[in-house]
Amino acid sequence: MAAATHEVFNQPAPLVDANLFAINRPMQAALKFNAPALDTAPLQKLGQVAGSGEMQAHARLANVHTPQLKTHSRFGHRIDQVEFHSSYHALMTEAVGAGLHGAPWGEGAASPHLLRAAGFMLFTELEPSVLCPISMSYAVAPALRDNPAIYKDWSPGLTSRAYDLALKVWRDKAGLTMGMGMTEKQGGSDVRANTTRAEPAGSDGWGQRFTVTGHKWFFSAPMCDAFLILAQTKTGLSCLFLPRVLPDGSMNQLFIQRLKDKLGNKANASSEVEFVGATAWLVGEEGRGVPQILAMGTMTRLDCALGTSGLMRQALSIALNHTTQRKAFGKTLIDQPLMKNVLADLALESEAATALALRLARSFDHLDDPHEQVMSRLLTPVAKFWICKRGSHFAQEAMECLGGNGYVEEGGEGIMARIYREMPLNSIWEGAGNIMALDLLRALRKADTAAALAQELAPARGMHRALDHLADRLPARVEEMATEMEARRLAQDVALAVQAALLAQTAPPEVFGAFCDSRLDGQWGHSFGSLGSGTGFDAIIERAMPR
Repeated sequence: MAAATHEVFNQPAPLVDANLFAINRPMQAALKFNAPALDTAPLQKLGQVAGSGEMQAHARLANVHTPQLKTHSRFGHRIDQVEFHSSYHALMTEAVGAGLHGAPWGEGAASPHLLRAAGFMLFTELEPSVLCPISMSYAVAPALRDNPAIYKDWSPGLTSRAYDLALKVWRDKAGLTMGMGMTEKQGGSDVRANTTRAEPAGSDGWGQRFTVTGHKWFFSAPMCDAFLILAQTKTGLSCLFLPRVLPDGSMNQLFIQRLKDKLGNKANASSEVEFVGATAWLVGEEGRGVPQILAMGTMTRLDCALGTSGLMRQALSIALNHTTQRKAFGKTLIDQPLMKNVLADLALESEAATALALRLARSFDHLDDPHEQVMSRLLTPVAKFWICKRGSHFAQEAMECLGGNGYVEEGGEGIMARIYREMPLNSIWEGAGNIMALDLLRALRKADTAAALAQELAPARGMHRALDHLADRLPARVEEMATEMEARRLAQDVALAVQAALLAQTAPPEVFGAFCDSRLDGQWGHSFGSLGSGTGFDAIIERAMPR
């Protein structure tokens, strides 16, 4: 242009090249509480990588240049492959290299599930949309052990920190990933309605072999090396191991029909597939596929809570970064009273989500402890339900802090739009709200949950009147809960009570007090930004600052 028409000013510098772990005080506090001796050096390293401009660019490009399905080669041969942008592979390389897919199963680090959980949250802050195969690979290990021969052959690759994208036989790969195929057109979450059939086809070194015919309506990450699927055998719904490439090097009869055009999660290929005489091997007891799958669902539901918590943290960090620089009406936005109220409220929600998600992760490191067994069963559906349910509302409010800048796709703040689209996925995937409420009811029937919950809340007794009042009533509600009609409300209240008890032990008094006043004592409206005027806004915001 011959002449400039205006000077660009009052546009915030993006949050880039920040160590996401070093600037996350709530996460550091939660880790110290759950595992005081935890070596956080790997998180410092991953936090630097995940906060870098280079990885932010990869996350953007992987979502802009979406996966492409290639059903046939240029010569007409059926190949059923998905092509990804190079940034997708760069992200997968970093995630696998950090052990987010399988480190807890193959290495002897202390508190491996908690360490991996924190890393998963940090990597999620990129909103890379590649963590579905990472999460599924993490989740399959407990179930795969029920076929010792397959587990022996595949576990070294599944715990390897090498990302190998080649489609070839398992023994020739440096690293392996796995997925799951459960839902069908007619059933969705009701997997007992599945019609895919598996007919006996002999046996070999991997055990009982089947020929599978049918389909899967949601088959995420179809370029994984193998999948655990559900199919009907003569004795009922069974869990089967289905590799993409068979042991003899030939391609299995798995045909990708199309990729899903989703609201978000664009970099991840979610597909519809058909099995036409595909080969699979039994995992676990025939006819007991649902319990087998539930073991995996527990792990992926943990990741839904972790992922949403990570997205909350990034959305909050971006909002804080923006409002500390942007001016309006003679002040920086963060100095405007209403904005300060919104930001403090978001900070409370984010820290509470982090505390609950990491508390749940801790339970998986101590399943030999009866109390932790109960808490893992109780808190998995509770955390998945409540944290993920809060995610979409949280993202919308954080986006509003940026105004129009948050709604556009490009630039450093374009991640906010991706976060907003991603939030509903964690709430829906692996069981939406009603399924989680039903799972909570099942958990209540399996052990003395009321006593375990009372033990969990005991350290915070006497610290806030409203929390004491809720804690007094919860055990009876847990023991008497016999109807589905109130199960969602119970899940909400258990989540809030546990979050408050955790904040009492990990957060400053300003955070704990404001959380209880607002969430438990009725001093709160129906939207973020309605905290009482006596709230310690400055202290809450300062703790959450990404610096």
